[in-house]
Amino acid sequence: MSKRKASVITDASTLKNRRVTAAGAENATDTNHQGLSSHIFTPAPSGDIGLIESITLKNFMCHHSFGPVQFGPHVNFIVGNNGSGKSAILTGLIVGLGGKATMTNRGVSLKDFVKTGESTADVIVKLRNRGADAYKKDLYGDYITVEQRISSDGSRGYKLKSKSGQLVSNKKEELVAVLDHFNIQLDNPVSILSQEMSKQFLHSKNESDKYKFFMKATLLEQMKRDYIHIKHTETITRQQVERQEECLKDLKQEFLQKKERYESLSSFSDLKENLESLKKQMAWCLVRDKEQSIQQLKEEIQKEEKDKKHEDNLHLCQSKLAQMEKRLQVIKKRADSLREEQKLLKEDNLNFKQQAKIVNKAHKEQELVYFRALNKLKQTEREQNLLQEKINKAKASERLNNSGETRRSRQQATLGELQEQLAELKRTCSQLNEDIKKKHQALLKGKEERDKLRVEAKSVQFAYESKQKRKNQLLASRSNKLKRFGDDVPDLIAAVSDAFAAGSFIKKPIGPIGACISLKDPTLAVAVECCLRSFMKAFCCDNYKDELVLQRLMSRFYPKGNRPQIIVSPFTDKLYNVHGRKACHPDYPTVLDTITSATPVIVNCLIDMRGIETILIIKEKDKARRIMQKGRPPKNCREAFTAEGDQVFPNRYYTSEFSMAKYLSGDIETEIHVLESELENLEAQLSRFQLQVNSVSEDIVNMESSLNNTIKTLKKTQASENQVKAAISELETANEEQSDDISSLEEVAQENQQKIETEKQAVQEAKAELDKQRKASEEADSKYSSVRDKIDQLLEEMEPLKDEQLKLETECVKHERNLKLLEKKLKGHEGNIQALKSVLSGKEQDLQENVKKATQISPERQHVTSTTKSIDSEITRLKKKLKVYEGNHGEQELVIRSLSVRCKLYFNNFLIKMNCCGAMIFDHNNETLSISVKPPGRDKDGASDMRSLSGGERSFSTVCFMLSLWEITESPFRCLDEFDVYMDMHNRRICLDLLLELSERQHLRQFIFITPLNTSNLPKSALIKIHHLRDPEREDGQSRDRDL
Repeated sequence: MSKRKASVITDASTLKNRRVTAAGAENATDTNHQGLSSHIFTPAPSGDIGLIESITLKNFMCHHSFGPVQFGPHVNFIVGNNGSGKSAILTGLIVGLGGKATMTNRGVSLKDFVKTGESTADVIVKLRNRGADAYKKDLYGDYITVEQRISSDGSRGYKLKSKSGQLVSNKKEELVAVLDHFNIQLDNPVSILSQEMSKQFLHSKNESDKYKFFMKATLLEQMKRDYIHIKHTETITRQQVERQEECLKDLKQEFLQKKERYESLSSFSDLKENLESLKKQMAWCLVRDKEQSIQQLKEEIQKEEKDKKHEDNLHLCQSKLAQMEKRLQVIKKRADSLREEQKLLKEDNLNFKQQAKIVNKAHKEQELVYFRALNKLKQTEREQNLLQEKINKAKASERLNNSGETRRSRQQATLGELQEQLAELKRTCSQLNEDIKKKHQALLKGKEERDKLRVEAKSVQFAYESKQKRKNQLLASRSNKLKRFGDDVPDLIAAVSDAFAAGSFIKKPIGPIGACISLKDPTLAVAVECCLRSFMKAFCCDNYKDELVLQRLMSRFYPKGNRPQIIVSPFTDKLYNVHGRKACHPDYPTVLDTITSATPVIVNCLIDMRGIETILIIKEKDKARRIMQKGRPPKNCREAFTAEGDQVFPNRYYTSEFSMAKYLSGDIETEIHVLESELENLEAQLSRFQLQVNSVSEDIVNMESSLNNTIKTLKKTQASENQVKAAISELETANEEQSDDISSLEEVAQENQQKIETEKQAVQEAKAELDKQRKASEEADSKYSSVRDKIDQLLEEMEPLKDEQLKLETECVKHERNLKLLEKKLKGHEGNIQALKSVLSGKEQDLQENVKKATQISPERQHVTSTTKSIDSEITRLKKKLKVYEGNHGEQELVIRSLSVRCKLYFNNFLIKMNCCGAMIFDHNNETLSISVKPPGRDKDGASDMRSLSGGERSFSTVCFMLSLWEITESPFRCLDEFDVYMDMHNRRICLDLLLELSERQHLRQFIFITPLNTSNLPKSALIKIHHLRDPEREDGQSRDRDL
């Protein structure tokens, strides 16, 4: 017998007692558990001895330098692609702890593990050595480091070092003693199940091989060999006893001890009875748990059926949508009425403008009539004054008698000349009055033409300045495209970046939106800009705190009321799914299809605020009208835009005011060239208008000068006329000293007075008519101004109405989307209830099967108060106690049968969790093991051999078998290599839950799982450590650890 076997035999009692105590401690801490997909690990103490702390490989297999890989004390997952070094870790562990090359299934000799081109390979394994059971604690300390160097000729050397790095031993016997003390069996598949061993088990057709696998895993094969060796030793001992009669007393004493132990076997039968009772309780406890689960499921179904939250939310959303649509209709009616009113006011505006022009013209003419009458009155009054003087002179001349005929004749001749001169002056005055009237009318017409030219020139000047500003922006955008959106936008963006770097923003705002999008078809730039309007210069914020910070930054560059819009919506990295609400047409795209953006935040924002997934772009106007207005619009389409930017609704059409894209035009140079051409035309128009205004102004100045000269000439002529009239009056007075008496002069004066009164009346009437015309002119101007004010007011009222209409339409689309989502949630809720009911039906069927099985075990129902966990722990405790008894009393067959029963029970329990049925049939006489599994959905089929299962089902069955062996065997660590490669995701999820559940129960054990698959769905816990290995890089095999 080898030294290792002897060590096992001599220390068997001590080791068994210690391991039973440890297992009992583990089972004592068991609590009721569920699947680990929603379970959170609680902190638990780790094992003290035999755990692998780390492993380091140098020039091993294809790796130059690999590690050190630091293992956690509980659960470790080693994840990586093929060739990354997963299997190298497992192979290095076996070889590093003294295993043979054939154990690894990776080579036939140790020299096969030395990297090509290297002379030696090093494997360093660090083992934990703590607690009361530590191996030579004073010599090694808390860790034992096993260093092994393999030469290219196949030889190897050992070094066992303490925690401080001091060499303790270089003998293999010391390593064997350490492994025996830690209960580490390198050739036991329970401790290390390699990928090749797993494949052999999966594809094995021989039931005898499976039985040998079971015996080897449970150490029953080793025990069997030990029993044979013990019996052989017993024979030798008896021979020695016969030869050594002097030892009879000691043997008698030993006999008495054996007898006492034999008598204690009576308690052994009680333990068996308790075990059978516990098995019955276990069967009915499973039934009770299943009933409780069904009751909880029924309560959950009732709770879900009573939950009307989804229906209430749906009704609330429908109510809000109806209110929005009602408000939208009111606003549409109001907007239509304002448009009609605006149309009528425009017609009234033209009429009032024409009336005001006519009335003003009449007022000017009446003003001329008034001044003529006033001048005539003044002339008559002057004549009356002259006549009165003549009368006075006539009265004076009566007293003079010295006048002669010669003087009278001269006066008569002079009087004739003066009368002819007077007639000529009157004709001149009449002609001058006509000239003044014509020149005044020409002057008014010239002023009107000048005012009209100035208005047109001002309009052209405004267009010139606007296009010049646009040209400057485009020139600046050659180096910075943000200049298109305003001169201050680059500075604002820089300020936002600085504030974000300083931590003022939670998430950096994005904008302007127009700078963040691009077009798939540049010819649709005008249509997209007309659709997005003010959103082109808007910014997006993730939250309201960031919005306040951005508002403060904008206040530096923009006056209040003229700042870009800020849209607040949580940022997301995924585009909205608009499949169910997107407008569909085979020939025309939506705005969503037309634009692209580097970030989904911009597109999602435009979907929320503008509903771009429901807006089509139809280039031709006629086709747009036909598709949107002459039939039913396309599904989910609420409006469309033409290439010219015209907006088309099913019941109305708006013409665009834009002819060129301002922000999205791709060819800047072409646009600059077009603007320069337009600026040249506008400049030419301005020059032409300026020349015309100057010419008209010069004509007006000339006309005013000519009019003034004519008026001065008229005044001079009238003055000359008055002088001639005065001279004629004097001569007539002198000539009529004797012929004209005073009475006739007084009659003329009286007639003149009557004429003055008549002319005064005419002046008053002309003044009244002038006042009337002035009032009419003021009223016409007032009406014209009032209509213009009303038109401006209507425009001001219509602008917020348009914005409100757009906002309400957006809200309606949003509520419609929410309505569809709520309807989907309601259907999902109802589907969930149906799913729960189907699960309930399945669980009720399982309950019937469990009741049937429990009735077979115990026909009479057991009253169970303990939990499944506690009963299972008690069964485990009793079985371990029986195992101790059987070990002490040498009942090998009972030990084997007990372990096989426990293995079958655990195997069945694990299969039940997958809704499978199965059986393990042991034939201890013929030493065979038959495993049959019935997958779910094959209830009508009989039990299936593992060879008839799929790869995933065989892998899952293998894991269940391994878990069953882990439940009944002892080892400080467990290694499982690529256990899940043939499993689908469902079986893998269940398998991982079972592995993690077992690792939590056996928290004093260390688990190492090797898998090439993703581990992102594992629960987060400090007890799970995931080692992500880099993709194959033969020169750098360092691993990358991440603790979860």
